[in-house]
Amino acid sequence: MQLEVVRRDWLLKEPFTISRGTMTTADAVIVTLRDGEAVGRGEAYGIIYEGETPDSIMAQVESVRPAIEAGIDRRALRDLLPVGGARCAVDCALWDLEAKRSGRPAWRSAGLAALREVETAFTIGMRSAEEVRATAARFADFPLLKLKVGREDPLATIAAARAGAPSSRFIVDPNQSWSAADVIALADQLAALGVVLLEQPVPVDDDEGLRAYAGPVAICADELVHDRSDLGKAQGKYSHINIKLDKTGGLTEALALADAALAAGYGLMVGCMAGSSLAMAPAHLVAQLCDYVDLDGPLLQAEDWTPAMTYRAGRLAPPEPALWG
Repeated sequence: MQLEVVRRDWLLKEPFTISRGTMTTADAVIVTLRDGEAVGRGEAYGIIYEGETPDSIMAQVESVRPAIEAGIDRRALRDLLPVGGARCAVDCALWDLEAKRSGRPAWRSAGLAALREVETAFTIGMRSAEEVRATAARFADFPLLKLKVGREDPLATIAAARAGAPSSRFIVDPNQSWSAADVIALADQLAALGVVLLEQPVPVDDDEGLRAYAGPVAICADELVHDRSDLGKAQGKYSHINIKLDKTGGLTEALALADAALAAGYGLMVGCMAGSSLAMAPAHLVAQLCDYVDLDGPLLQAEDWTPAMTYRAGRLAPPEPALWG
């Protein structure tokens, strides 16, 4: 088996701002595995908030090149690389390669029913209230919008989105910038504005106050939970788990985390660090199991793969076999 590892920086349509900073590109690592005529690809971005970069991801993949090229399988890969971007890119490439070798779709190998369209959110980064209103109006046909907010006057941002998209529901993501007291104080007003889910509103090391929360808006763990080993950290504080393939180290562990979380009584969300259609394609399998889907990375980019994932009014179609899986 031959391994190729390259970096590709996807230009965004406009700067994307969250509470931690601003992005102008989505910086990907693309792994390609070749076995004769069969070619498998995977794309990853890493756990950005933990300092993973394209360079660190590529170095990690290169460090295990001999094992990969000797013909590693997904089970052995989990023992070889930790959670994060390197394992994600290789794992997703292995899924794709297996599908190309066998002619058996990845969804079937994952034990899923035939893939269906899913409803996905469109994410609006931090900006002025008027810009939020205008952006929400452009995407008002999306049943679900996601709003990035900080701690300063988030209600004004959400109200602006409600004015622009009066029929949409909202996920609100403060990226750990709130306190548990903020969540409790704002919950009823958030619900009145159409917010259905709060995504990791508080710091992962200061979330005990969420045990006292009994409000109407669901709370989803994101940065707190990477894989199954972290699932216990959410108990009694969160109702949902946000699964991202970069956090789990690929589709294999993402599906295992989904099964474990469902068995433990959690609802599920699937998200992304950013990314092209190649990154969204394997996550679409996880989306089949989720209450909330946030796989809008390609909509934020100025360029993408051909063929690409297809979006129609907030609906995301399954990937074409030529793209992945």
